[in-house]
Amino acid sequence: RVFRITRAGTYSAAEYVTSLYKKTMQISRFPRLHFAHLPTPLEPLENLTKLLGGPKIFIKRDDCTGLATGGNKTRKLEFLMGEAQQKKADTIITQGATQSNHVRQTVAISSKLGLRCEVLLEHRTGSEDPDYLENGNVLLDRLFGAKIHSVTAGTDMNAAMQDVADEISKKGGKPYIIPGGGSSPTGALGYVDCAMELVGQLNDRSLKIDHLVTATGSAGTQAGLVVGLEGTRSGIPVLGICVNAGKEIQEEKVFSLAEKTTEFIGISGSVKREAVVANGDYVGPGYGLPTDGMIEAIELLAREEGILLDPVYSGKGMAGLIDLIRKGEFRKDENIVFLHTGGSAGLFAYRKIFTA
Repeated sequence: RVFRITRAGTYSAAEYVTSLYKKTMQISRFPRLHFAHLPTPLEPLENLTKLLGGPKIFIKRDDCTGLATGGNKTRKLEFLMGEAQQKKADTIITQGATQSNHVRQTVAISSKLGLRCEVLLEHRTGSEDPDYLENGNVLLDRLFGAKIHSVTAGTDMNAAMQDVADEISKKGGKPYIIPGGGSSPTGALGYVDCAMELVGQLNDRSLKIDHLVTATGSAGTQAGLVVGLEGTRSGIPVLGICVNAGKEIQEEKVFSLAEKTTEFIGISGSVKREAVVANGDYVGPGYGLPTDGMIEAIELLAREEGILLDPVYSGKGMAGLIDLIRKGEFRKDENIVFLHTGGSAGLFAYRKIFTA
């Protein structure tokens, strides 16, 4: 698409285009707090590109969002915590796996805002390694003051959160429930906004991107990106590398949330089913369980680019991207952005796989 910008005043192209898109999709009418370090950097991965022989790879550094070591949930939490404040909540309730990046960021911002935070950690992987159970994100959860409820794998987490909320309400409290991963239409707004931010950065650099690749799990990040990129008619397709489900299940989950998000912001029908694409080949034995490709990807990015990925999301996402490049799924002359969803704190929970 061609946009004719005749008067941008003192704004940069990125600021002007982002402002234009926000007005179109009415993001500014939703309650939001501003604590993320934005915009996050967009950097070329020159050494990795050279090592793989092309295409040219860029990385969108959402590990640099600034909250409690950063990560993609920070963008979602700006909108979720804005809604919680609007509803005058005094207690935040959320859930995740034992080493949840989302829980760590949620507890941190709750602490900053003076809100109590109760979290349910599901023992999803079955690991009994003390590093996994007490180090990494769990250590940070405790430092930030979370009240932790440990639950067994397979627990109905939504029902369990509602039980906690009911108990708080009985005592006169005002709970606000955030779903796992912050993946709701409200949370997805963070990645609608990120998509517009990215388009602005590309316009400022006169940079054409052919693909955006990211890890996909609870669906909110990919759904928000698809809504934002489709809503702006950017022409940039999104590929999600699955970390906990197969292709068909993940695509349906992402598309369902994308549809709800478009309805939420008033652009219903703007996302077609074919715009949601996921690859389930890199999940391995299951969520949070190591794969050889993930280990290689983390070591490559650390040693070639000085960038830390995480074992659960970005490590498997990058493993998928590297393998697809090696298989010739992308042309050598294409440009690809990998969205780094953060989570390096989780590395300390997986110490033994990197020191064996």
